[in-house]
Amino acid sequence: MAEIVAHHRELLAERDAHAPVAHPDHATNTGISNTKLAMWLFLASECLLFGGLITTYLLYKHPLPGSGPGPHDVFDIPFTSASSFVLLMSSLTMVLAVSAIERGDHHRLRVWLVGTALLGATFIAGQVYEFTVFYNEGLGYTTSRFSSAFYTLTGFHGVHVTVGIIMLVSLVLLSLRGRLPEHRSETVEIVGLYWHFVDVVWILIFAVVYLIP
Repeated sequence: MAEIVAHHRELLAERDAHAPVAHPDHATNTGISNTKLAMWLFLASECLLFGGLITTYLLYKHPLPGSGPGPHDVFDIPFTSASSFVLLMSSLTMVLAVSAIERGDHHRLRVWLVGTALLGATFIAGQVYEFTVFYNEGLGYTTSRFSSAFYTLTGFHGVHVTVGIIMLVSLVLLSLRGRLPEHRSETVEIVGLYWHFVDVVWILIFAVVYLIP
């Protein structure tokens, strides 16, 4: 009987040795992992960056007389509103992606990640089209202080969205290679934090640049 028990213990030990082991990041005094804390600190610094860019735009949003077209001469509010709606919908698909990996549903995880990336790419395509139209109407980057502040603010945001798309595609590739198991769901959650941040920032930019007179 003792030999059977000992053999059973050996089998259990061998099974545990070959089982995948999660390696979560060490928790901090705040109760969250180091990686997530680093992302929150990074986003805090990004708030300062966009705060400075928005303040600069507010100071220079009124072009000097004869310095080129102004905001209401070139803005297409309905088009930008539709583009903004597309970006905001990507926050929903990002939430669904995080929920999918927490359930261990890797197929839906990839579906929602690809959907989020496509929605973000659609927003970027709309922004490129908008910039092209503005340039053809005589609003270049150095046309006026308004145009410089506008292109810098919205362009920086576009770069952030593009970086987010690259991160999403990287997650899809990791999932396809089997390197994104359930115990690494925090990786998807951290990318989701970044993605939600750029969406929230765009709501503020859209209100300040396009809606407030």
